[in-house]
Amino acid sequence: MKKKDEIILEIADVNFPNKAYGYYEGEKVIVKNAVPGQKVQAQVFKKRGSGVEARLQEVIERSPLEREAGMCSHYALCGGCTYQTMRHEEELRLKERQVKRLLENAGICVQSWEGIVPAPSETGYRNKCEFSFGDEEKDGDLALGMRKRMSYYEVVTLKDCNIVDADYLRIIEGTLQFFQERRVPFYHKARHDGSLRHLVVRKGAATGEILINLVTSSEVPFSVEEFRDMLLGLELDGSVCGILHSVNDGLADVVKSDEMRLLYGRDFFMEKLFDLEFKVSVYSFFQTNSAGAEKLYSIVKEFAGDVADKTVFDLYCGTGTIGQIMAEAGSKKVIGIELIEEAVVAANENAKRNHLENCTFLAGDVLKMVDELEERPDLIIVDPPRDGIHPKAIGKIIAFGAPEIVYVSCKPTSLARDLEIFQQEGYQVERVKLMDMFPRTVHVETVVLLSKGKVDSKKIRVEFSLEDMDMSEFQDGATYAQIKDYVLEHSGLKVSNLYISQIKRKCGIEVGKNYNLPKSEGARGPVDLCSAPTGAGAETARQPQCPPEKEKAIMEAFEYFGMI
Repeated sequence: MKKKDEIILEIADVNFPNKAYGYYEGEKVIVKNAVPGQKVQAQVFKKRGSGVEARLQEVIERSPLEREAGMCSHYALCGGCTYQTMRHEEELRLKERQVKRLLENAGICVQSWEGIVPAPSETGYRNKCEFSFGDEEKDGDLALGMRKRMSYYEVVTLKDCNIVDADYLRIIEGTLQFFQERRVPFYHKARHDGSLRHLVVRKGAATGEILINLVTSSEVPFSVEEFRDMLLGLELDGSVCGILHSVNDGLADVVKSDEMRLLYGRDFFMEKLFDLEFKVSVYSFFQTNSAGAEKLYSIVKEFAGDVADKTVFDLYCGTGTIGQIMAEAGSKKVIGIELIEEAVVAANENAKRNHLENCTFLAGDVLKMVDELEERPDLIIVDPPRDGIHPKAIGKIIAFGAPEIVYVSCKPTSLARDLEIFQQEGYQVERVKLMDMFPRTVHVETVVLLSKGKVDSKKIRVEFSLEDMDMSEFQDGATYAQIKDYVLEHSGLKVSNLYISQIKRKCGIEVGKNYNLPKSEGARGPVDLCSAPTGAGAETARQPQCPPEKEKAIMEAFEYFGMI
């Protein structure tokens, strides 16, 4: 078996995230976007000592696990709902098996494994979607929808979709027609010209309020007032509460705002969870499945137990949903920390709106803000972003010596990595329960209860040292793994640590020592890439140099992570 060989194999299983695999001539082959039991044709594109990877070309035989109906018309093209062909009960079994395998492989000792909770609905559940402008083929008509599977440029215009309700599709249809009639160009990521970039739609499941955000470059060859009026004229089941126009001239293909203009109404929508009301701004984190969030937070409440008269830290709190649920449950004091300032403003407003006087939300990086907290928590709840908790922040969290920690995770791989550290420092993994927040996709939420056991935390000293840990990858805004993931997701390119280090040096970003050199170079000892000679005959001269297209993609990642 060699590169470009076309092979046929049966998919044995899928590892998180979306790494389906089978065996061909005794070798394990990874094929993305497949499900267990399928017989597929694939083409080998990578064969190294680390393994074989192949691209899916065709499903020759369907899996017994697949449903007969219920797929959208785009499922073979859209990069979103990988598992939509699977029967939901089989999807649940697969996700549970994936997480359990990850934790076992990381050496995590789980006292009580409590299975997976299905979502209230496997269709129409999202309260937020980010749609991209582009074309379905090179130089084709303007498209608006989701990125094509395994593509950096092409976009699939959504005409139907299982995970959003009909209002999203009506807004897409109206927006696309508006800009097609006016021949407004989309922003071309390679040439860095054009106007249209993204359309973000958020809708409260309980309130029906719709917030729309159009993201363009500073090139605006159309009337934003006409666009606003078109949206207000659409026949929708919900009601438009706000229309925004965000200007973004950054290189990275992400939704962000250099400048935001309010075209109509207000810059937030209202949502309800349980008996609480929440103000959610356009860029604030809020669980994208409102009905599922109630189930998820019910698990958090269950794991937290009786919080009466307890001090609770809610870290990575977003708009303060979990913290306010803890406050309403009788906590003596709740302190929340969130990086996004507008989310913190909303969290404090939400607390006032819900008549909760026992919680305070602070804006800042958890890594830095925990140093300013003087209170000692009885319970810590962490709900970090997909990349998990910064290793230095884990050390500080552990140093509080809280008897219990509830960890809410949306990415099992980062969860397994973090739990390994907690476990090494004396915490037991008491309970694990999964919540299927994102049916038909590869994603799943996991809730973990960590406990110091029956030891009286007031009588022990918790010590945590990072001296023996290599923290070089966690400097300068993002880890190498984060940069690699970002580049792969947004450009479809794979980049090495070496290439990232080279571009860091170009940008004047400090680079640690490289311990991943070939054996021939490693025998001479580690090389400091910042101080290594670069003239003729130098060691670095024999290193492969980063190609221009990968350099550009890495630069976009640097910009996204705030490194440049």
